[in-house]
Amino acid sequence: QVQLMESGGGLVQAGGSLRLSCAASGSIFRIDAMGWYRQAPGKQRELVATITRGGSINYADSVKGRFTISRDNAKNTVYLQMNRLKPEDTAVYYCNAVILGPSHWGQGTQVTVSS
Repeated sequence: QVQLMESGGGLVQAGGSLRLSCAASGSIFRIDAMGWYRQAPGKQRELVATITRGGSINYADSVKGRFTISRDNAKNTVYLQMNRLKPEDTAVYYCNAVILGPSHWGQGTQVTVSS
């Protein structure tokens, strides 16, 4: 069993910053890719950023230059530093981890950006 625990969401004004964290625990041999996805009301879940175990990174065009993903392999933790937040960044943010094939999801953390 694998658990992903997210933290760091909240309410922030436009232009502000938040840092999300996601720690994986449980039956983990090795985590391959980790990442963040988000889902706004009435929209489909979309990729925000992913990072492989080796450090290769992919960002959605909408967050490039504002968000930074990083991970600590020793702690099985992935982070998302979000700067210059916009109201359109408002969504539930979900952590994802690919562990030897299967994909695992966290419960999500709400990020709300007020204008």
